Amino acid sequence: MPTITFSLKDLNSLIGKSLSIEQLDELFSKAKGELEDYNKDTDEVKLELGDTNQPYLWSAEGISILLKGFLGIEKGIPKLEITNSGNPDYVVKVDKSVEKVRPYIVSFIAKGKKIDDYILKQLIQLQEKLADNFGRKREKIAIGIYPLKKIKFPVIYKAVKPDSIKFIPLESSSEMTPKEILENHPKGKKYAKLLDNKPLYPILIDGKNEVLSFPPIINSELTGKVSEGDSELFFEATGTELKSLNLVANIFALALSQRGFKIFSSKIEYPDKKITVPNPENEEFAFDKNYIKKILGLDLKETEIKSLLEKLRYDYKSGKSAKVIIPFYRADIMHSADIVEDIGIAFGYDNVKEIPLTTYTVGKTFSQVNFIDKISEIIVGLGYNEIMSAILSNKSLIYDKMNIKDFGTVEIVQYMSETFSVVRTWILPVLMDCLSKNQHVEQPHKIFEHGLVSVRKGHEILEYERIALVSSHEKANFTEMKQILDLILKSIGLEHKIEETEHTSFIPGRVGRIIIKDKKIGFIGEIHPHVLENFGIESPACAMELNLSDIFFILNSRLLRF
Repeated sequence: MPTITFSLKDLNSLIGKSLSIEQLDELFSKAKGELEDYNKDTDEVKLELGDTNQPYLWSAEGISILLKGFLGIEKGIPKLEITNSGNPDYVVKVDKSVEKVRPYIVSFIAKGKKIDDYILKQLIQLQEKLADNFGRKREKIAIGIYPLKKIKFPVIYKAVKPDSIKFIPLESSSEMTPKEILENHPKGKKYAKLLDNKPLYPILIDGKNEVLSFPPIINSELTGKVSEGDSELFFEATGTELKSLNLVANIFALALSQRGFKIFSSKIEYPDKKITVPNPENEEFAFDKNYIKKILGLDLKETEIKSLLEKLRYDYKSGKSAKVIIPFYRADIMHSADIVEDIGIAFGYDNVKEIPLTTYTVGKTFSQVNFIDKISEIIVGLGYNEIMSAILSNKSLIYDKMNIKDFGTVEIVQYMSETFSVVRTWILPVLMDCLSKNQHVEQPHKIFEHGLVSVRKGHEILEYERIALVSSHEKANFTEMKQILDLILKSIGLEHKIEETEHTSFIPGRVGRIIIKDKKIGFIGEIHPHVLENFGIESPACAMELNLSDIFFILNSRLLRF
């Protein structure tokens, strides 16, 4: 969970009201935050935020926006005024060469008061929190902030060969090529994986042909270093998804505007389109007022609904077809339940009156859950670590990287993020992705996960509980995984056989289909080198995936016959 630090005096200044740390501690819960520490000597507040879906809150500016609404200082959606600079040179031109490397960029200009050391650290904190948490450690989003005075427009965003250009990176004194930065610079080594297997590297260059940055790795020491006293800034963010980049631009522009900066738009010229950033458009969301009573048991009047929503910085259009206006800096509202949750926060869950119980039941665990828990305990006992991942995924991960064709995917029509655009059809790709992000950890790597998958067969959608295991180390092989399979099935009293099969995620001749009672219930084998390469995994890996729903049915049917 993100943890941010800021000055108590600064937060009070942003809010426009003097609040004690005890008062703020109580209010932080409205942002799903918890006061971790307050140092009276330095006036530093350390706040842990429990919601990763609202990145606008990851700054003192964002916290102040929410609290001003809750305290009644302001209400409704905050205004973000965007000035058309009138300067035709404030343009970023996107070359087609970045299309398959890092295709999108957004930018804007901010002009205001001179930055001091504290404000600079606050900007860097927001930059890093957005890139590391929301931006998935710069893979999805990376942010650069520059002193505007050092930039000549138009700015060019293009891709170049690894050795074709040189510049001095931040915290360095000598020129380096992008390739040398990845090999020798601390930031380059840390984020080199983001550009694995890329023949070209993204570069940002200004009108004087000066390198501004090497996204998503590092800025230039000469043109990309903001210092105390700078008052005019150029903001840019690059990444893999334009919608998320626009959201980040809106959040950062709003934060700067809270500091008194004036925001100027920037034009982004893609090969096939032109856009203007920031673009603070609020989304209208059709809302059924009766849903509040259904979920919270509250019978609220229209005026009360409007007041509560405005506290949480929404706007509201009352009437027969009520509509909630979602702030331009939020992208986490996917269902009416999300809005009702915020209404509950604004109302105060402590203020919801108790009602007596009308029914009494005794709860117990489903037998299938007990069965799955037993299998998991066995695997943990064999030295495997359990992971927990989202049920949503993307086709690139579950098919392309696994070297296999789509075998029936449930796709989300209006997804919020391409990373989570489909329901997973199997679990092994998620484990491989986890391994790829933990190559720095000492081997052997042994992980597993169980959970729900959904497979489309014609017009029917089938759901199964599955479990997958993967072991990666220098001597990982088919026999190792087969011994684990034998142990698991023997412990529950089931016999099996393994039939030779073809599966393009595995090495031919080293993969098999697992059969119980003439039913195919899974596969086992050694991961294909192409798949290992796709994930950047250096050691061999063996894996298996089992259909626990089918195994449980077979086991239960056998028990019933006796």
